[in-house]
Amino acid sequence: MLLKNKSVLIPGASRPIGRAIARKFGNEGAFLILPHHDWPDSTREMIAEFKAAGFSFFVYPVDLRDEPAVKQLVIEIKNHTEHLDFLINNIERGGMPVVHGSYDLDHNKDQWDLEITTTLKAKWLLYRHCLPLMQNSDGGSIVNISSIAALTGRSGPGAFFFNDGFSAANRAIQSFTEFWSREVAPDIRVNEVMLGLIESRHGPGTRGWEVLTEQEKDEILNHILLKRTGQPEEVAKTVFFLAVEAHYITGTILKMDGGFTLGGEKVPPIPPGIL
Repeated sequence: MLLKNKSVLIPGASRPIGRAIARKFGNEGAFLILPHHDWPDSTREMIAEFKAAGFSFFVYPVDLRDEPAVKQLVIEIKNHTEHLDFLINNIERGGMPVVHGSYDLDHNKDQWDLEITTTLKAKWLLYRHCLPLMQNSDGGSIVNISSIAALTGRSGPGAFFFNDGFSAANRAIQSFTEFWSREVAPDIRVNEVMLGLIESRHGPGTRGWEVLTEQEKDEILNHILLKRTGQPEEVAKTVFFLAVEAHYITGTILKMDGGFTLGGEKVPPIPPGIL
């Protein structure tokens, strides 16, 4: 197996995209470190699946927004492995305007802070406190997972899905990716996958997608150059490539959005000219 004796930390692995990423690494023999915080039913499903698959893994409950809790997670990792080879920074929280409505509503009084601390601060805490373990690795790498909300904000077709705080947090992740890649080179590579509308994440399979009218869904799909949303398995393959196989790529932000961010501008026929 390609990743025998390698270890990978993947938060959010109970949910579809994180699960697909963890499944990909597990199939290649990696030891999976899977912190979780909520979604208890999904976590139980994940544990059952990975046990049945024969994966080597451990699951640890932790709020990754809390620095002492992250420090304790690192202690637990040290109890299981001497080094950490890959950090897949797959953690976020964003309220969909089409579901949650305005920040001014009472039920959203903590939403801004939740989006910033989960999407941004938690990534920084994992990086900061896992880095000493990664420095013991041979050819370690980090992949930050972000969103095209960083580019679109709450505008255009993405306005259904991307809140202000979530968009701002994702914009800042690019700064992390580029700074960290400088800080840890040449021993560790750092890259970023900026996701568009993926099934189970701002696409089909989410509450936000299901409340859209058929016309609104069609308008969104027509805005995407490839005329479809992405699949978690496609994300997993891309993340795996950047983490494991892309030995000469670091500091790169890769858009994986099917052309969503380009889809608003069509290419007209060349005009006849006046000469």
